Amino acid sequence: MGRYEIRLSGAGGQGLILAGFILAEAVVRFTDQEVIQTQSYGPEARGGASKAEVIISDEEIDYPQVTKPDFLLALTQEAYNKYNRDLKEYGTMIVDERVDAAFRGGPTYVVPIQRKTQERLGTRLVVNVVSLALFNHLHEVVPVDKLQEAVLERVPRGTEDLNKKALELGQELAQELNTYKVFREEEEEDE
Repeated sequence: MGRYEIRLSGAGGQGLILAGFILAEAVVRFTDQEVIQTQSYGPEARGGASKAEVIISDEEIDYPQVTKPDFLLALTQEAYNKYNRDLKEYGTMIVDERVDAAFRGGPTYVVPIQRKTQERLGTRLVVNVVSLALFNHLHEVVPVDKLQEAVLERVPRGTEDLNKKALELGQELAQELNTYKVFREEEEEDE
């Protein structure tokens, strides 16, 4: 794997900082990888752009900041606008269907994460867990059962069943990713 840089971004209150923390904790507990997790959010906190970043590496991490993410999740337009600029040229990007994103050369997926979460689970409060399951399926950072264990240890008591359903929905969306993939290179060639 080498060094792999991950940026999860959206609006404050969507739980992406918790998702970053859960991912980092799962990597520490269930793999031999090194990991560092950081977060940032605007002064508005709830509603403003926020991000959680995770670095996973086979070797000691000598610089703890994400500089060129290999992966970007953007759940809001504001987060995409603020945090996409330094994505690696062929980095992977997953954006919510409400985000108008430009193709950057790497795999780009436009997924109805928030809408499907609301429709299937009756709330958007677990969009972070849906996104985390989607990311983990794509990159297989930790085994699914270990991700579930890490999630269930960190979510508020009484929400375990809802979060299990969120993990399942994330897995479903991940299995349908090719349905959501944006093939802009091919579209440009056809014109």
